[in-house]
Amino acid sequence: MDILVLNTAVVDFRRKDFDFADNLAGEGGLARCETEDMPGYSQEQLAEWIRDGYATAGGIGNSAPLMARAGLRTAIGANLGRGPYGGLDAHGRFFYDRMASNGIDLSAMETHPALPTGATFIHCSSASDRLGIVYFPNANDGFSFEVFEKHVERLCPKIVYYIYSGLSHKGDANGGRDLAEFMRRRRAQGAVTIADSHTLTGSPQRAIEQGLPMEEYRLLEPLLPELDIFFTSLDEARLIHNTLIAPATGARFGNCAGFLRDVCGRYCAKDGRTRMFGVTVSDGAWECHMAPDGEASVPEKVSSRFMGGLVVDLVGAGDSFRAGLLVYITRNLDGFRSGRMDFAEAVQMGNLFASCYIKAPLDQRYGVKGYDAMLETVRGRNL
Repeated sequence: MDILVLNTAVVDFRRKDFDFADNLAGEGGLARCETEDMPGYSQEQLAEWIRDGYATAGGIGNSAPLMARAGLRTAIGANLGRGPYGGLDAHGRFFYDRMASNGIDLSAMETHPALPTGATFIHCSSASDRLGIVYFPNANDGFSFEVFEKHVERLCPKIVYYIYSGLSHKGDANGGRDLAEFMRRRRAQGAVTIADSHTLTGSPQRAIEQGLPMEEYRLLEPLLPELDIFFTSLDEARLIHNTLIAPATGARFGNCAGFLRDVCGRYCAKDGRTRMFGVTVSDGAWECHMAPDGEASVPEKVSSRFMGGLVVDLVGAGDSFRAGLLVYITRNLDGFRSGRMDFAEAVQMGNLFASCYIKAPLDQRYGVKGYDAMLETVRGRNL
């Protein structure tokens, strides 16, 4: 298997009448809620919304189909809820079938006996505007490293990708040390490791502006040293800086280059492996990498060459970016491990995937081509 993507199977429901999302999350924010607080929509109502086109696959459903369609042997491992739709609940069945239709290996999927499939309710005022996002982890809260470790050992993936730190009770247990230990074992088995986080609420804009820490990002403290690849958004970078870097240095967030120097200096040991850290921004991404000899690159911005066109929906922009990045790295894995890969070109592949994803109609967002064709576009040969 080329890549195994773990955790956060979720279905995103988008409707104009989800005003309650703004009250919980604020405009453009994400609120992580508890299963018992989930609106009491019936299975029949969810199934009707799915039939009427108000649902899309989220979480690992944003990235795994892109990687599979680009030619990677892709598997996913997560929990879905039990129910009357062929053994799954309504949105779990939708998620499972959508992933199967994209050629993804589903042998690592588990059915949770008590919790429903994860659900996100997104308030949309128009086709292009995203307001509040309310996320109910549900079965994702029961993610078990012991259960999924057996799937990892069976599938022997080249890359293990965990989505997301901060959004699962069990996945985040023990202050994030359980996930860090899980990733350490994956590295010991020879896999390249990547995980990410999600911009969390609790007045994030105020925390960003005032330089305040957010406790959820402390989960990254034990995790970052165990990751080979870590890309985050600009807002997340500011919050990570406030929480992990500023207490040690007393400095305010300056820019992406400074953030990457600080993070690499703090979390990238000179231990003979390649590390790649980055920050995605509205017009591209910054990256910094360390070769096996311990030599760190100068942080570099790779501006996207694919910005033209109308954005339909920004949900999943970071996930689709990482999908393109990982497609490139998997196809150039020896170069990555040796530190001789074209890192800027890898980032440009991520930019291309993200651009294709956020500008496509919601029911056509997996329309990427195979790796060779996408690489030709990255290299400007078939724009």
